[in-house]
Amino acid sequence: MTYSKLLVAIDQSPLGQAVFAQALDLAKIQKSSLMLLHCLMPEVLLGPMLMPGEFGLSPHLISQTYKVQQEQLDLQVSTVREMLEHYTKVATQQGVPAEFSYRCVDAGRGICELASSWNADLVILGRRGIKGLTEVLLGSVSNYVLHHASCSVLVVQTATQQLGDQAKIAAAAAVT
Repeated sequence: MTYSKLLVAIDQSPLGQAVFAQALDLAKIQKSSLMLLHCLMPEVLLGPMLMPGEFGLSPHLISQTYKVQQEQLDLQVSTVREMLEHYTKVATQQGVPAEFSYRCVDAGRGICELASSWNADLVILGRRGIKGLTEVLLGSVSNYVLHHASCSVLVVQTATQQLGDQAKIAAAAAVT
């Protein structure tokens, strides 16, 4: 099967770099184009919204808080844009057509929506490696995308995650 349009969900972590590297390698082999995506979650960036008068705070103080929150969001958007521009330039220099998008939306939903509207053949993303109760409480973007994407999904693990999983399997096998 050939993949001509790869949607690559990346962040600023070392795993994000590994996801980009694998996507770039695959794009070169398949002669694909890349859409690089990063999702910002405004509720995490901005925190809870306060209404004037809540907790006895003055409207001026609330206004100052909103101003600081907006500056933080602007800085985050600028940082994300620079990262995406850098990866787009790297891909283009290696002969892979690339573009990027960033959105303020829940990551799983944002990835699936763009995969559908851009007609991606394959979504490539990483996973945090959380399991069990932590995954239930925090949610898993990769799990959401696996179950809701309109196309195939490739989940990239770091070598550390793979080695950790193999060690757990070996330890379980040794106990039984």
